[in-house]
Amino acid sequence: MDSVFDDRRYLIPFRAVLLPQIFTDVLVIGEGVAGQRAALAAAEHGDVIIVAKGQLRDSNTYWAQGGIAAVMSESDTFESHVQDTLSAGGQLCEEQVVNAAVKAGPAQIKQLIEWGMPLDKVPGAVDQLALGREGGHSKRRVIHSRGDATGKALGTTLGQQVGSNEQIRLFEQCFVLDLITVDGATPQCIGAVTHHPQYGLQVIWSAATILASGGVGQVYRETTNPTGATGDGLALAYRAGAEMADMAFVQFHPTTLYVAGATRALITEAVRGEGAYLIDQGGHRFMVDHHPMAELAPRDVVSQAIVAQLAESGDTHVYLDCRHLGADNFADRFPGITKLLKNFDIDPSTDPIPVHPSAHYMIGGVRTDMSGRTNVAGLYVCGEASCTGLHGANRLASNSLLEGLVFGEAAGAASRERVEAEILRGPVEIISDIRPSRRSELDLSDVRSSLRSLMWRHVGIEREEQQLSQVVDMFDFWAHYILDKIFDERSGWEVQNMLLAGALITRAARWRQESRGTHYRVDHTQAKAAYHVHDLWQRGHSEPRTEAVGELVAVAENQDSD
Repeated sequence: MDSVFDDRRYLIPFRAVLLPQIFTDVLVIGEGVAGQRAALAAAEHGDVIIVAKGQLRDSNTYWAQGGIAAVMSESDTFESHVQDTLSAGGQLCEEQVVNAAVKAGPAQIKQLIEWGMPLDKVPGAVDQLALGREGGHSKRRVIHSRGDATGKALGTTLGQQVGSNEQIRLFEQCFVLDLITVDGATPQCIGAVTHHPQYGLQVIWSAATILASGGVGQVYRETTNPTGATGDGLALAYRAGAEMADMAFVQFHPTTLYVAGATRALITEAVRGEGAYLIDQGGHRFMVDHHPMAELAPRDVVSQAIVAQLAESGDTHVYLDCRHLGADNFADRFPGITKLLKNFDIDPSTDPIPVHPSAHYMIGGVRTDMSGRTNVAGLYVCGEASCTGLHGANRLASNSLLEGLVFGEAAGAASRERVEAEILRGPVEIISDIRPSRRSELDLSDVRSSLRSLMWRHVGIEREEQQLSQVVDMFDFWAHYILDKIFDERSGWEVQNMLLAGALITRAARWRQESRGTHYRVDHTQAKAAYHVHDLWQRGHSEPRTEAVGELVAVAENQDSD
């Protein structure tokens, strides 16, 4: 990875004190489950601004189909949920973090019920939640809403709480370009530079900043993520000096609808949890040949098995066979998917559903402790943008919404320490002086399309040294002609962020010469003891710092006031 990726601290030139000024106690970046839950917790001790580059429906949360994993049945136990999470995680989970998340789950569900979130119940049982099962789970413990519309119901419920809270202001369609930091013994985040299409550039000064910006799915050609998931939060955190952890681990969802020319659409894992089979073109149920749990194996296993099956057959997709589930049962349980399939003239009661894996979830991210603290004072991170060690090398299904709720609340609560402390607040004279580039311009749309295809082909489900090396070379070339430019619109900033996020993933994937969880190297097919560590990357350092599993980094000390 060329040094050009580290040369630029800010994306645009500015003088902070000359821009319009906005002040708040806590700035939250992101409107998904983690951001909204963090804002609600932070509003208990200060004024809050939520900044979102789009709207709620543009977040991954809104489109989540499966549900929220939590122990809500007497037949289930915390120990079982913890063990399922650890088993899926390829020995990279932080057990302390897993225990905390799992044990906090029931309280989060009860809070959502109090806030009026509609949760599906067992027919005829008013007080008994309907629990689904998904890949990697040994018990039925996935709470869902309106069949396959859990994310929409969750986001809407939290949004109603946010909207009625007088301590919270919501700025939508507002793009965060960069975090503002001041140097010291420990770098300190004191706000962000933003751009709004109506109001232009602005500086939002804050005592605490909570990053909950989601993932990077759009870095890949095939993805379940909405168009806004371009890795902006990870890129701006890296530029600000935050440590990035486990960036090689990107989860691919095994089953997205595969129709030529159509956008990939998620077919929730809950369909397999209800008994659907994966079959090849000849009708063979191939997952029984790969894992004792067959279709309910962890996602990394299923995705890799599908890729192996396609390599052997030369086909473009496999099928999800739901025909034995019954038309009425399927439609009642998955009304959203039924409606989607109808648009393509697919009847799941008579037609197997064509599916293929797609990039789904960023497991790596900004390294945090269990309260969202980072190595940058004043910066907290939660949700998909963070890396606490909860997921290890492969996320257990439906632990993502749980993560957003638990650690979003924790980050919001932890921000109190900054709000109540006597710390440096803006305005501060921060100057970003960037000289105009003398290099030729590349077509942004071409670079965006090409980098997504390159990541899909060579940094996807299967990886190997020669291909990763080619990606590094291409990214270095693009970076010299893209990262040196000054853009004045979202499309340019997104491509710059996608280049940086893709380069970080590739660099970590090349460094990790083993196979573990979602990271599969065809030239290093086994897990190796030398890589039983978290790899942490930071701006200005060409090699990672490693951290032993089980030795959770305590970064709270970096939150002391200056």
